[in-house]
Amino acid sequence: MKSPIVKRSIVLGGHKTSVSLEDAFWRGLKDIAYGQHVTLSNMVAEIDRSRQQSNLSSAIRLFVLDRLRAQTSNGSAARDGVEAGHMMQQDSHV
Repeated sequence: MKSPIVKRSIVLGGHKTSVSLEDAFWRGLKDIAYGQHVTLSNMVAEIDRSRQQSNLSSAIRLFVLDRLRAQTSNGSAARDGVEAGHMMQQDSHV
């Protein structure tokens, strides 16, 4: 069985390094970089500079996860407000 983790090379600060990531995290990272109008190398370099984990691959996964959670919490907060308003309207008809 083939491992879902793929090793990829990237240049950081003029030095080539490799990170091992699942395709979903790699796609997520590329989408975030595209959305922020920065290169993938610059985004990974920033993650590398600010990471608290010893492993760059783990830091990238946590970065992508944090961004997803931020999007989800913003979306769910708006959705929860709509649902709460809908439930209040239903309660007033009882």
